[in-house]
Formats: sequence, structure tokens, C-alpha cells
Amino acid sequence: MNTERHLFETLTPDVVMDALASVGLYGDGRLQALSSYENRVYQSHLEDGQVVVAKFYRPERWSEAQIQEEHDFAAELVAAEVPVVAPLALHGATLHHHGGFVFSVSPRRGGRPPELDDDEVLEWIGRFLARLHTVGAARPFVHRPALDLQTFAREPYDWLLTHQMVPLDVQSAWQKACQDAINSIAACAYFSGSGGRNDADSGVVRSLRLHGDCHAGNILWTPVDVPASVGPGPHFVDLDDARMGPAVQDVWMLLSGDRAQRTRQLSCLLDGYEQFRDFDRRELALIEPLRTLRLIHYSAWLARRWDAPTFPLNFPWFGSSDYWQGQVQMLQDQVEAMQEAPLSA
Repeated sequence: MNTERHLFETLTPDVVMDALASVGLYGDGRLQALSSYENRVYQSHLEDGQVVVAKFYRPERWSEAQIQEEHDFAAELVAAEVPVVAPLALHGATLHHHGGFVFSVSPRRGGRPPELDDDEVLEWIGRFLARLHTVGAARPFVHRPALDLQTFAREPYDWLLTHQMVPLDVQSAWQKACQDAINSIAACAYFSGSGGRNDADSGVVRSLRLHGDCHAGNILWTPVDVPASVGPGPHFVDLDDARMGPAVQDVWMLLSGDRAQRTRQLSCLLDGYEQFRDFDRRELALIEPLRTLRLIHYSAWLARRWDAPTFPLNFPWFGSSDYWQGQVQMLQDQVEAMQEAPLSA
């Protein structure tokens, strides 16, 4: 069965417009689908001249309690003047129902990708992340999951094998490489079962509420000379993957290039970060384990969504023996990387 067609086939433009009308927002007929793999997101021009973004959540991905925690976190950030785009409160709520879907509405906020080769931009983003993490550390998520070894590696590993997603000619090599990688991650104290305790005296890296998917595509940059309600500089537009985890999770995906380049980028980010908040240098040892977790989880995510028509179109390289052989090599490389000295800044 085509899962995505089953989930979203009833979400026609008329349904989107009716959903907006149900919360008092009346479109002028201009509706544009925006890029999103997990959810369905539409930009709508309203009769009063406003432009809003309606987000229809993929059923069964998050519970309503988990989505509401994301919204509440965004509201806390806005209250602390951290530049994020939060859902609008309409009729006293940010989470709405229509046509069997759960949806939210946010104001449209533009911007351009940040220039991550600019040291000043990196330092500014570092300050931004520190402010976000200060709010994130104030209290834990209750309903949202943690970034842990079970949900990001062991469960995806088991699912891929159970559903026979890895071709037989590569399966044995991939299974060994993936298990070696999981064992290396498990050797880290944070992922050994004791990590994430919010006990200042435990000697364990602390866990806090994160953005969770902090790459350049989820940060928009507003130039200083362009007026914007969120202010100049960086702002986040998506907290959909917010969860509990170590602060460095929101740092490492902004690093790229060779070791020298990544070291310089990290130094700039932390120079900005530590103007507002201390950064535990022990977390730098988690960068390669976290990268490895994302690698394993990403393959399972693609496999689970492969019946959706948008996925073969956008990821035509996925699923072949060549793809999985490439994963074997990357996992082997990650095992080696986890044995190296961590980056320093």
C-alpha cells in the first residue's frame, strides 16, 4: 500500500483552505505547497494581505502531546526573545483539527541560508544557539523522546533487517559494520545508559531540550539592513525534530570540510556560544558518535518512507546494492573516526 498516498490523499487544496477558514483565516485563493518530506506544508495568502504557513502533521509520527510540547517550547523561546518562528495562537490554541488532520499555522518568515564560511556569521549563530539552549535547559521535555542509542541505532538496525531492506549481497557486510558502529557508540558514557541525567555532580554530560536537526537548511538569515519582525541575523523556522539530547547535537551539523576547517568553524561557534552560556568540552567527544547515529537512522527513515511517491523521485539513489555498500564504507570510516581524538576548540 502506498502509505503517503493513503495518509495525505484527502488533503486537497480545498481541504487546506477550509482548515484555515475553520480557525478564522480566509485565503484569497493563492496556495503554494512548500518542500517538506515528513509533513505537508502550504503557504497561503489571506484576504487581509497576510501570508501564513499551514503545517499538516504526518499522522502517527508524533502524538498530540508531543506536538504541543514543540509548540510550548517555541513559545518559551519567543518569550525569551530568541528568534524562532512559533505557531500562532488562534482561538486560544496552537494545535488545530480539520478533516482528520492535526495542523498549525505560523507567520511566513523569509531569509537566506547563512554563510557558514564567514567567521562572524558562525559566531552569531553560536550566540543564538546558546540562548536557545539556556531556555532548553530550564526544564525537560516530558512527552518528546531523547536522542538515544535505542531509537537512533538499535531499533533502526533491527527494523532494516526484519523488513529485508538491505540486499543479500551486502547484508552481511552491512550488518557487521553497523554492529561495530553501535558497539563503538555504546562505549561512550553518554550512550551507555547513564547519559543525560541532569545531575550537576554526576560527572555525566547533561541533556537538555534541543532544536534537534540544526543544519544550515533549518536556519534562515535576515541581513542586518533588511527590516524583519524576527530581527536581523539567524532564526529557526522548524522545531519538528526537537528532543532531549546533548548541546553538541545542535553544533556538529554546522561543521563541514577537513579537520582544520571543522576546527576553525567549531572555534567560531563556541566563541559566540560562550558569550552567553558555558559549553562542556567533554561533549566534543560525542560528535562522531552522533554523526554515526544520524547515518544509521537516516537509512531507516528513507526505507520506512519508500512507499511514498515523493521519496523515489527525490532519492533515486537509495536502496541499491551500491547505496548499501557505500553505507558499509561510511560506517567503517565512522568506527575509525570514533577512535580518533575529538575536535578541540
